[in-house]
Order: sequence, then C-alpha cells, then structure tokens
Amino acid sequence: MLRDYQQRAIDQLYAWFHKTPTGNPCLVLPTGSGKSHIVAALCKDALQSWPKTKILMLTHVKELIVQNAEKMRLHWKGAPLGIYSAGIGKRQLGEPITFAGIQSVRTKAALLGHIDLVIVDECHLVSHKDEGGYRKLLNDLQAINPNLRVVGLTATPYRLGHGLITDKPALFDALIEPVSIEELVYKKYLATLRSKVTSERFDVSGVHKRGGEYIESELQAAVDNADKNKQVVREVIKLAGSRKAWLFFCAGVKHAQNVCQELITQGVAAACVTGETPKAERDRILTEFKAGRIRALTNANVLTTGFDYPDIDLIAMLRPTMSASLYVQMAGRGMRPKSHTDHCLVLDFAGVVETHGPITNVQPPKKGGSGEGEAPVKICDICHEIVHISAKVCPNCDHAFPPPAEKKLVLHQDDIMGIEGMDMAVTDWHWRKHVSRASGNEMIALTYYGGLTDPPITEYLPVLNQGYAGSKALQLLHDIAHQAEAVLSGINQAQTPIDYLVVQMNQATPPRMMTYKRDGKFYKVVKRLW
Repeated sequence: MLRDYQQRAIDQLYAWFHKTPTGNPCLVLPTGSGKSHIVAALCKDALQSWPKTKILMLTHVKELIVQNAEKMRLHWKGAPLGIYSAGIGKRQLGEPITFAGIQSVRTKAALLGHIDLVIVDECHLVSHKDEGGYRKLLNDLQAINPNLRVVGLTATPYRLGHGLITDKPALFDALIEPVSIEELVYKKYLATLRSKVTSERFDVSGVHKRGGEYIESELQAAVDNADKNKQVVREVIKLAGSRKAWLFFCAGVKHAQNVCQELITQGVAAACVTGETPKAERDRILTEFKAGRIRALTNANVLTTGFDYPDIDLIAMLRPTMSASLYVQMAGRGMRPKSHTDHCLVLDFAGVVETHGPITNVQPPKKGGSGEGEAPVKICDICHEIVHISAKVCPNCDHAFPPPAEKKLVLHQDDIMGIEGMDMAVTDWHWRKHVSRASGNEMIALTYYGGLTDPPITEYLPVLNQGYAGSKALQLLHDIAHQAEAVLSGINQAQTPIDYLVVQMNQATPPRMMTYKRDGKFYKVVKRLW
C-alpha cells in the first residue's frame, strides 16, 4: 500500500505526461521518501495497463541496483525483472523490467533493444551536455525507439557549475515535487536533524577550487592535521554522549584513515571505509557497525548514496564542500526514523551548513557562465588603471589594493532543518492578489491571523513565475490546497488566473496552528497544522 504522497507522485507524473506529449520529467523526492516503492508501483501500473511496455531502471551504484530490485519484489511479488550488472555478476535480459548499472550497459543499446521507459535514479549525475555514459546510452536507445521517455529521480535536482538539471542545455524538462522534507518530518516518516556549533573549525581559505569544488588534494592537506584530528575527535566524544552510531564524512582516503586511527586511540571502536576497501571487508565492517560492535565509521566519498542505516544518530561533517548535492546526501544519512531516538545530531566542523543553509531550503548552485562574457575587473583609485579583479597590486603604479572584506558565515540558528520558530494558533487567513512594486509581477499574498497580540504573518507565492521560484510556489499551493480541502482544477502556471485561486482558497479551511520565523524583513512559514 502506497503512502499518500507516493501515490500523489505517480498521479502528478501521469498528469504531466498527459499534458506534455514529449519531454522528460524529473521526480524530486527527499532522501527517505521511499522512491523504490514509487518506482515499483509505477512499473507495475505501466505493465498492467500496457503489457508490452519495456522498462530500463538505471543507476550508478550496485548497492542501489540491489535495493531497488528488492523493493520491487517486496511491493510486487513475482515482478518480471532481470538484473544486468557486472559488479553484481548478473547479466539477465529479456524481462519486461531490467535493473542495470550504467557502467555495464552504456554501450549495450543494441543488446537492450526497444525500450519504452527509462527511469534514472540519482539523475543529477546525468551530464547536462550531450556527453557521458548516460547520454550516449539514451541517445542510442532513442535511435531504436524515437518515442522513448525518460523519468529522473533525485533528491537534489541541481549540478555544481550548471544550476538546476532543467536549465538548458538539459535532458530534463520539468521538476515534479510531490512532497517536501517538512511534510515527511511532520508525518514521522523522517527523523529530524539537530546541529551544534563546534569549537574546532577547519580553515580552507587557502584551498583552491576547480569546477566550483575544492581541489581534493589541497583540501585534504588543509584539514588532515594530527593535532586537529585529535581535537576534533575529542570534541565529538564530548558532544556525542551516549549516542551509539557515528558516521564521519572525511576529505579524502588518508584523512578518513587518520581520523579512524585517532578514534581508536581515544578508546572508540571505529573502522574506515573507502573506495579502496575490498567488498568482503566493507560488507563485514558495515555489518559490525549496524550490529553496534563498531561505534564510529569514517569514510571518504563512498557512504553518501546506497547506504542506509536508520539508527545513525551522529554525523560529523569533516569535509568542506561547495556541492549542495553532496551536503544534502551527507545530511540525509541521518534522517531515517530510528529505534531509540527522534533525531540525529550533526556536528559541522567543515562549515557545510553555513555554506548551504538548512536542508529544507537549499538553493540550487548558480549556473556557470559560457566563458564568453567580459572578464571581472576593478579600477585603481590612484591611476585609474583597469586591472583584473584578482590583482593585489596595480601593475601600473604599484598601489596595493585593500584585501576583500571577509565574508562572515552564520550558522542558521544551529537549525540545520530550518523548521524551528514561533507557534501561533490561527484564527483566520486571507488570500489576495499582490503586485510586486519592484517587478510589477502578479503573485498571491497569504496572511495568517492569530490572537490580538500575535502579528499577522504574510507569505508570498509567485505562482506565475516561470522559474524555480514559481515551481516551488505552485507546489506549495498544491500542498496547502490539499490540506485545506480546497477544490482547484487545472492549476498550472500558464492558464490559471490568480483571481480564481484567491476566491477558491478564501473559501477553504485555514490551518489550526502554524509555525513561523523571521527571514530578513519578511516571515517564513515553516509548518501548518490542520
């Protein structure tokens, strides 16, 4: 039996296909939302409705292939599926559904033959350019079947240096977001995270970046210091208390090994997993960790996807990163509902939360430039020479430029979830059309009213915006309308007038309680309860 939002995901996907005869959508589903069950239900429905359908399920990690196939059989006993993966040792073809690793089938389009639907897990890894293994396979499959459709699945629909995976050029044409992290937390399908400011911090000011991300060799050299490792481990032990399953994200293999050794030196049962760890040894370590015989697990770049252990109750971020996707994946390891507590503690030694904000409000990275724009420059105050922005001294008059102001990073009230705030009993609400004085754009303004001493709280929904903000606002409107039992037919950005939406929503049932917090000069509503 699917959860309500899982069925909603399938319904919204079918609705998109019905409206859009060509193109490829992406389902944005938070870590822990049960995407494997959604995929299983989608495949079952497709095959029962159209028995000749051929489906290919692609991913990049063999653990995800196994997990997805197991969930398929759990949801649909006797599902007609095969697995094609060199890493797993299976090359099964001929079934209506094939679960495959991209490395094993990237050149095997002719062997796979006619495919009607490709489902790509962790689809943010697909290149936005027409290159790479995924794009080659999809192009070859489309040559066999020009009507091929692709559905992406991801919790993080953006790529470092490119922006949203729907920003052109792109494989995907639309983002469908049927459920939010907040809804999953409120319904107890996910555990919350709590973050603390740590005394020890890493200084990466001298580490260079390549492609928008820290250069790993320089990053590891900057953070992997014997004394720093000792202090970090000492602080983790102090803050952990009785927590039983600790997961460390480190900056590289050597760093992970050294932190593991320091944990053992300070009396903690620990082990290290890296890409160099043999499979049998890795399986043994993970089994020991899940059994509680190993308390702390350090890793470098291997336990972000395909690894789920719900009872992880402490995450130590020792790996600075500019990648919002990596941040969300790391944090997501601690959000499964637990057998012994209601939350996971996140210790952010690397300033990752400061860089990207609460995981409920991570902003997509900016799209990289084409390289054809004007170079950034500044003008010397003394001789008015135009010089490159990075120059420390004017090459014409030797005037020394003042150092750039240091950007002060602020941990968001130690609130990695972004859902703490003030509660207010709602007595009424009012929906109205609002026209932005700055842009002239029309949007919806929604004001909540409480008691006589409560401030009216207004939030703005730019539902007509054609970009990411509009997509998010439209999804929020759908969610509120569903909870308020409002009848809204045919909502979409291009056709539905705001006046109609306002009339319908003013007749709906307001929430009983809401939680808000100040966000600059405005308020942000973080929870609504009916």
